[in-house]
Amino acid sequence: MRTFSLTLLSTALYAVSAQAAVDAKTALPQSVASDYQQHLGALFTHFHQNPELSHMEVNTAARLAKELKAAGFEVHTGIGKTGVVAILKNGPGPLVMMRADMDGLPVEEKSGLPYASKVKTKDWDGHDVSVMHACGHDVHITSLVGTARQMAARKKDWSGTLMLIGQPAEERSGGALGMVQDGLYQKFGKPDYALAFHVSSEIEAGKLVAVEGSPYSGVDSVDIIIHGVGAHGASPHRGKDPIVLGAQIVLALQTIISRELPPKEPGVITVGSFQSGTKHNIISDQAVLQLTVRNDNMETRDQLIAAIKRVAVNMGRVAGLPEDKLPEVIVRDGTTPPTVNDIPLTQRLKATWTKHMGADIFDQNYKRLGMGAEDFPFLTTDPYIPSVYFAVGGTPAAAFAAEKNGGPAVPSHHSPLFKIEPEPAVRTGVEATVRALTDLLQAPR
Repeated sequence: MRTFSLTLLSTALYAVSAQAAVDAKTALPQSVASDYQQHLGALFTHFHQNPELSHMEVNTAARLAKELKAAGFEVHTGIGKTGVVAILKNGPGPLVMMRADMDGLPVEEKSGLPYASKVKTKDWDGHDVSVMHACGHDVHITSLVGTARQMAARKKDWSGTLMLIGQPAEERSGGALGMVQDGLYQKFGKPDYALAFHVSSEIEAGKLVAVEGSPYSGVDSVDIIIHGVGAHGASPHRGKDPIVLGAQIVLALQTIISRELPPKEPGVITVGSFQSGTKHNIISDQAVLQLTVRNDNMETRDQLIAAIKRVAVNMGRVAGLPEDKLPEVIVRDGTTPPTVNDIPLTQRLKATWTKHMGADIFDQNYKRLGMGAEDFPFLTTDPYIPSVYFAVGGTPAAAFAAEKNGGPAVPSHHSPLFKIEPEPAVRTGVEATVRALTDLLQAPR
């Protein structure tokens, strides 16, 4: 762990400008809007144009640390490789954490935005790749800075200790766990509450979504190694074809979802890769399936894994394989648990947002239809910390209307076309976070 430092002169000048940008006497929405025009808008553009891959966020972390230091926080870097932790103590009260992820993706940006990323770098395997913020993490870290500046300027409104986290490597699902394993809570204390948000292209800009339950799924990566007996393609009776057996397993796996899970219980088994063979007329002696397996609770996860093993092994028996050649099912390291919001805490914050931001702040049209995963629960599961992971809209209502009328489709996350309307997203993210933190950070009575 090392403490981030600046020269006294630059720190003083920067703090003066930050304080001028955030007037604590101004109503919060107006203050956030002013700060976006004076500071956060340019900062978002900087982050968007300078994305870095997971665990390579050296410059991103340094800029984030500089911003948080200037806002008056005690800042530490190098937590879990490139992670940033900022602490602001303000009297007695709870310790509350707000997390933002920092990493970009190996995607060439084709959004057409005037500030589109042109960054190219070496990836983890030494390959030349383009990099972009194709998932909105630039919104997250910009909003974290905006939150820091507002909370530092409004210390009379709250009491306790605020912990802001700049987390690396969310896209590779290792950054949160890495920070915990590096002693995050031993060094800085275990939070009483934890918060995070994700900007979403599926939600109207300026709106919020807060799920009372699981906003993101758990995920496992599973390999099935299918052993066969190689033979000439003209003599299939002389071998055991692992491709045919693999095809049968792929289809049989889908019956786990359709016939073993309760209809109201979410679950996904997707075979993303099927590899076997080298030539038209050769029956291979091995096939490998790669699966992603999704769940919304650990009981369902255990049921799915057990069923995958049962189906794969017994389909091998159906094919007549001997016991020593039955398919192997390997659950890869790195199981990600589902993100599960604490329901009473979620209801409390929804009431706070409704009170201060209006009942129409919530996007009533949003439906969670996919089973994407997040590594935020590594920060909140062991040890358990009551948490809320909410969503902030990033796509203008006009874009949804155009799509509905046959116009361009709204690009999804991880697409080279992905884009967010930054001002309403950042402003809503900052205000919602400040409202939530102010509600939670109160001295005991």
